[in-house]
Amino acid sequence: MSTDKSLAVVSSRGLFSVLALCLMLPLLSACGFNTIPTREEQAKAAWSEVLNQYQRRADLIPNLVETVKGYAAQERDVLEGVVEARARATQVQISPDMLSDPEAFQAFQESQAGLSGALSRLLAVVENYPDLKSSQNFLALQAQLEGTENRIAVARRDYIEAVRLYNTSLKTLPSMLWAMFWFTGNEPYETFTIPDDKMDVPSVDFGAGNGG
Repeated sequence: MSTDKSLAVVSSRGLFSVLALCLMLPLLSACGFNTIPTREEQAKAAWSEVLNQYQRRADLIPNLVETVKGYAAQERDVLEGVVEARARATQVQISPDMLSDPEAFQAFQESQAGLSGALSRLLAVVENYPDLKSSQNFLALQAQLEGTENRIAVARRDYIEAVRLYNTSLKTLPSMLWAMFWFTGNEPYETFTIPDDKMDVPSVDFGAGNGG
């Protein structure tokens, strides 16, 4: 008989806990409990898109280098510089779980900036080869590269904004309280320190020169 009473007490407590949790969830949501994890996931998703677009650019480079080589093989130093910069950029990767590591993020940013600079030098060389500028293969690659650079810029801006919101949630009320007592392992995320207008973004628009 005592066993039955004990089971009844345990069952009642369990039911009470469930009811209390159901009542508390709306309150927790209203007072910012979900803000930190939600914005953290949004920042991670934005970072994944940044990686996707940088990878898209890296995937275009081998064909671009081969196409340029077919018309300007003598530009060996410039071509090798692009290949080496691409290798460095693809070796430095950051998973979403590493976004709070300043050294890793800086290394990633510098490797991608190095590749942007190498591409700029390669595309500047192209200006000296009218036949290359007018080739259909190069024109197709040029259009893809231009589109990719635009996507990179958009992805970077989206990530910067997502990180701003996430980092702000860690230090402003009411979500700051949850960071202090619940999400204690959450750290601010790193973001790009080079503004878009200061980046050495490759110029892939040759204007009227495309016609030959």
